Amino acid sequence: QVQLVESGGGLVQAGGSLRLSCAASGGTFSSYAMAWFRQAPGKEREFVALIRRSGTYTSYADSVGGRFTISRDNAKNTGYLQLNSLKPEDTAVYYCAVSLSVLSGRRGSDYGYWGQGTQVTVSS
Repeated sequence: QVQLVESGGGLVQAGGSLRLSCAASGGTFSSYAMAWFRQAPGKEREFVALIRRSGTYTSYADSVGGRFTISRDNAKNTGYLQLNSLKPEDTAVYYCAVSLSVLSGRRGSDYGYWGQGTQVTVSS
């Protein structure tokens, strides 16, 4: 059973930056693809970014491409999401998720393990 714990969220002004972390335990982190999703109040959960097991392949939602960077440190069992040039519309609870499938994509249903989320609030 894999446990995921996100951290690093907070309140930031528009244009600012945050770095989210996702600490994994109870499994072999390097065996998992990892993704970040977010859910804003009153909206459906949406895909943000994903990274394959080795870290050599990444993919981003159009809304965050060029501003957010996903990465991972398999030796530390930790994944990251660097958020730059934040906008008020980035305000949401951010969740990390992992999957054993090599075919994991942008659908939430591709991921079997989820963290509890961390709140990111961007003020204008």
